[in-house]
Amino acid sequence: MSRRPKAYADRPAPPDGLVIIDKPGGWTSHDVVGKMRRLVGTRRVGHAGTLDPMATGVLVLGVEKATRLLGHLALTRKEYEATIRLGQATVTDDAEGEVTAQADPAAVAAVTDAAVAAGIAALTGEIMQTPSSVSAIKVDGVRSYHRVRSGDEVKLQPRPITVYEFELFGIRREPGVLDADVRVVCSSGTYIRALARDLGASLGVGGHLTALRRTRVGPYSLADAASLTQLAERAEAGEAVPVLPIADAAGAAFPRYDADEEQARAIAHGGPLPARGLGPGPIAVFAPDGAFLALVEEQGRRCKPIAVFV
Repeated sequence: MSRRPKAYADRPAPPDGLVIIDKPGGWTSHDVVGKMRRLVGTRRVGHAGTLDPMATGVLVLGVEKATRLLGHLALTRKEYEATIRLGQATVTDDAEGEVTAQADPAAVAAVTDAAVAAGIAALTGEIMQTPSSVSAIKVDGVRSYHRVRSGDEVKLQPRPITVYEFELFGIRREPGVLDADVRVVCSSGTYIRALARDLGASLGVGGHLTALRRTRVGPYSLADAASLTQLAERAEAGEAVPVLPIADAAGAAFPRYDADEEQARAIAHGGPLPARGLGPGPIAVFAPDGAFLALVEEQGRRCKPIAVFV
């Protein structure tokens, strides 16, 4: 049975590939997926990692066959611009939650720029981070944020993350609060709002996130992204939504192997290839005509398919 909505049955199927979105604030990642399904006319749309509703910026979507590529993309390094408010703690560690603690204005005024910079330095590198309790992490099969909203007390376990860069751009002071504008480059699984929380705790005044913009995910940046408004305008004008072809996406994300005709036929039928010495991770295999065939993984002397796309 076709997965395409009946309303789009008479439209050409969209190409397989990635769409890089500049997500607007107030939208969930699922909201964006739903909008994209309507714009491209297929239910086969997914995302490669969520952004909180408050956040804006780069969200990677897969369309048609590229939805099967999403779980293999090495989007392990991410970059953000954020504003951390010191002097207040919230239940969600960001501006969407209710304030749970307000520091004495004199204590906030006593926090020097040098102290903020030192606190940021202490949160840089390989560290252990306890995720925000209002997160999508499952506890006994239930999302942590569901438990918190139901009144449960949730204590998540700390886990290792890497903060490659944590740069302080500037500090703005108002009565009772201090806003620090920062840039963070980090590993996948890092919670920027948890960094805000921990920075405030280390300075003794509490902290939370008031703004967050993701500027890069893996190789994809805001320069590659389009807004939903721009895409909707193109669709209304009868223009196709720009999709990064699956072959280009795979060639940029994985080591590449160009198969000969015989090897291409074998891979298309799920057969193995001799090991190529290209590493343990997924390897993108291409046909002689440049078509993307499959992702394979080296296992001993053979490369075995982990996903075939023909």
